[in-house]
Amino acid sequence: MALAGTLGILLSTVPAAAQPGAPATSAEAAQLVAERGHQLEVLTEQFNEARDTLDAQQAAAAAAAAELGRATAALAAAQESVRSVARTAYTGETLGSFQAMMISESADEFVGRVATLQSIAGHQSGILGRAAEANVAAAQAQAAASQSAAEAQATYDAVAGQHADLTRQIADYKAQFSQLSAHEQQAVVSGSHAETGAGEDRPAETMASRTEREAAPSTPVVADSQAAQIAVDTALAQRGKPYVWGAGGPGSYDCSGLTTYAFRAAGIKLPRASRLQAQVGEPVSRDQLQPGDLVFFYRPVSHVGIYIGDGKMVHAPTSGDVVKIASVDSVGGYSGARRVAG
Repeated sequence: MALAGTLGILLSTVPAAAQPGAPATSAEAAQLVAERGHQLEVLTEQFNEARDTLDAQQAAAAAAAAELGRATAALAAAQESVRSVARTAYTGETLGSFQAMMISESADEFVGRVATLQSIAGHQSGILGRAAEANVAAAQAQAAASQSAAEAQATYDAVAGQHADLTRQIADYKAQFSQLSAHEQQAVVSGSHAETGAGEDRPAETMASRTEREAAPSTPVVADSQAAQIAVDTALAQRGKPYVWGAGGPGSYDCSGLTTYAFRAAGIKLPRASRLQAQVGEPVSRDQLQPGDLVFFYRPVSHVGIYIGDGKMVHAPTSGDVVKIASVDSVGGYSGARRVAG
């Protein structure tokens, strides 16, 4: 049996907190592998979030830079307009105060002409002032957006700097998983979420219950809106496709990759990371869940599925498994739900 070799890899990769002692049984080894799989899912969701945030901040910085360019052009145009008025007044091409006095036939006419000149001057000054204020505001917005983008880049770089290590850990995990027996692998797949993060003791899932939950819904899933229906149907159509960390379809998925893909088909753009998805839409209580609602797990959120009714969801569970239907309670640590397609 390859359990001994697997344990050596496990003890070198699982954090100390997850190592109360060397596992004495294959069940304990499977539990360590399952915990490692969830830890890698958390890291991957953090990477997805950093990438999502960076994309948003870069887009905001680009928009702010474009607005600054427009404001700068408007200011230059206003300055040129004022200079043009000043030049024509100086050269006598337009009426000045002295000329107005000389050609006016009465004091009232003179006052009227001067008031007109002052109105023109005030209008030009107002244009210039507003343009200058807009330019300053745009410059400040551009600086703030650039700073936010720089901070997002630093965060992304910090997470991306761990990418090589994450890739290595994923390869180690797959090696660990492949060395387990078929029974042990089933225990990992069944317990990868149910026994991490929730603090609950759950019996190992049987092959019969697994087959039952992977079957198509006994009745068609009917959502309350067209968008929710499309999202549900799209997600269900992905059943059987493998879980792959960081994947967003169409051949493989991680948990938030599946939800992002399904709702994109419905014309709804979701953030890429599960924690950010848990901040959009409207909160929904457990007893008010409807097909198409997003259901979330763990605190902070690191897993997500799409509710399909009857206490079930479709989700991408973990490495070594596939997109499937499962009970919401099959994943420990339920933390809430959001409705993004009303």
